[in-house]
Amino acid sequence: MIRNEIKALAFDVFGTVVDWRSALIREGGELGEAKGLEVDWVAFAHAWRAGYEPAMQRVRSGELPWLNLDALHRIILDGLIEQFGIDSLNEAERDRLNRVWHRLDPWPDARLGLERLRGQFIVAPLSNGNVSLLTNMAKRADLRWDCVLSVELSHHYKPDPEVYQKAAQLLDLLPEQVMMVAAHNSDLKAAQAEGFQTAFVYRTNEYGPHQTTDLEPETSFDIVAKDFSDLADQLGV
Repeated sequence: MIRNEIKALAFDVFGTVVDWRSALIREGGELGEAKGLEVDWVAFAHAWRAGYEPAMQRVRSGELPWLNLDALHRIILDGLIEQFGIDSLNEAERDRLNRVWHRLDPWPDARLGLERLRGQFIVAPLSNGNVSLLTNMAKRADLRWDCVLSVELSHHYKPDPEVYQKAAQLLDLLPEQVMMVAAHNSDLKAAQAEGFQTAFVYRTNEYGPHQTTDLEPETSFDIVAKDFSDLADQLGV
């Protein structure tokens, strides 16, 4: 890796920058208490996240037209409402619950780490989240991105190669001038295949205390960092 070539850092968001699991469990619990619902909100959160990849695959296969992530999350949620027996929720409550993904909290190291990194690099999310979701999340969580790179701009979902190609094109950079930062091996491998430099960041509690995936890098990435502060240290910021 030639670090002085790096001009931009593109960040996976869900699980890498923000903690989706805690917010879903917390807001689900608050809703359940208000509505008198008996729901295993941990199981609910995991089931919602588990529906993510199959929903994106339905778009890739042509079974569904292009839909942004808010729309896919709502399709998954509607199924979970039936599965978990919470069909007493009215439309406003369903819509608010669906938008919990706009209200996720950053990991403790994320905000300060990003501030350090943006002093030297362009920092941007490269996320399956849609533009409005990422913008609302950043506004609430005080995540100061230089720009927002959503898959909505390419109408492809990660890890499709078009996502990474479009990101480099929009930044007017060569792929090797962009470093993909993620806690997920599949994302980094896909970015690496398109010529991006790569940084694996440990998030071993993304799925809670019994996580079994992405506990270690599965191949050779340019940087392996324990958190965003360590990433900044290794990049000399």
